[in-house]
Amino acid sequence: MRISAAYLAVGLLALRAALASAAAPMLAVTDAWMRATPGTEVAAVYLTVRNNGPVAVTIVGARSPLAQAAMIHETQLVGTQSTMRASAQLILAPGQTLRFAPGGLHVMLHRLTRALAAGDAVPLELLLKDGGTLAVTAHVRPLTQE
Repeated sequence: MRISAAYLAVGLLALRAALASAAAPMLAVTDAWMRATPGTEVAAVYLTVRNNGPVAVTIVGARSPLAQAAMIHETQLVGTQSTMRASAQLILAPGQTLRFAPGGLHVMLHRLTRALAAGDAVPLELLLKDGGTLAVTAHVRPLTQE
């Protein structure tokens, strides 16, 4: 009976891992980009993410091997003052598209490990509430290009 319980436990762990990554294929990311970062240790990543699945998906964070920290932020204009605040989580309903763009949502990369030049490709992962991740590659554009 102990052998059967061990097989059951292993099977349940495998099923849990498969379900945790199941939400990631439902999300589609397009147009991930950022500006070159000469002389700075921070950068904003912009992208469009769409939930093509039948259930809501929650994004809880981001990470990149080229930054010591990454956070999802939202810029808002309050009167004449621009403010930025961290977003704890973003819930995408089935069929919903969310645009990260200058002046709004963005992934803020902090303490970059190196300067990023136009033409570079920056790996990034979106972290999902269910434990899954979604790999993204952001393409670095010149400072003057949107």
